[in-house]
Amino acid sequence: MVAVVGEDAVHRVEGLPGESGPVGLTLALGRLRALGVTGLRVALPAPGHPLGLSGPPEFNKRALEAEEAVVCHGGALGLVPEVYSVGPAGDVHVEVVWHCLEVREAPPADVPSLGEAERELAEALREATALLSRLDVAASGPVTEAAIDAYRARAEQGREVLAPGYPPRAVRVLELAQRVGLLVSVAHENGEGGAVSASEMASRTAALRPVERTARRAQVAAYNAFVEERERG
Repeated sequence: MVAVVGEDAVHRVEGLPGESGPVGLTLALGRLRALGVTGLRVALPAPGHPLGLSGPPEFNKRALEAEEAVVCHGGALGLVPEVYSVGPAGDVHVEVVWHCLEVREAPPADVPSLGEAERELAEALREATALLSRLDVAASGPVTEAAIDAYRARAEQGREVLAPGYPPRAVRVLELAQRVGLLVSVAHENGEGGAVSASEMASRTAALRPVERTARRAQVAAYNAFVEERERG
């Protein structure tokens, strides 16, 4: 539960079947279990890419607006977060309301297997690095080094990438996807670099877009690996 809530002040679930109003996260998870839910899948959709979603349109629309959602396995329900910042200046804290909605029971959209995700990550990273290098905007230099050092420092603090019970390959895929996502973010934050013409800027964006997409697909595959393996087993 601590891993779910993090440093947020409050998490509540609204619209849960059998409940007349918002309830706390612990009670909500117990209610979902009683309703037959046996696992939770992550969805990380983006415009034009309903990654991890299965419909209907109303749920997909809200998930796309939030750019994240949770889809229940074993029950036709899904949760979409809405984040609020509350409190006076200097004492602002975050509250999250999860809206519970009906979903279509169908395979999640565009989620690869762990093996596919790992291969795609390696290939996309090679292709994008080669192109960005030609454009002189590869993620390199002191800004990138500082970002990567910060990432490594967080990793070395003993944080668990995934909860116990996940297959080792899922951990490996998620760590690689997070590193790829970091490099893409740094490439964006570094500006145009040597890509000063409109065509070069377009090439840079075109190079980063599929890498971002591949990293998100891999993250979803890794997060959902526990449910997928248990379902197959």
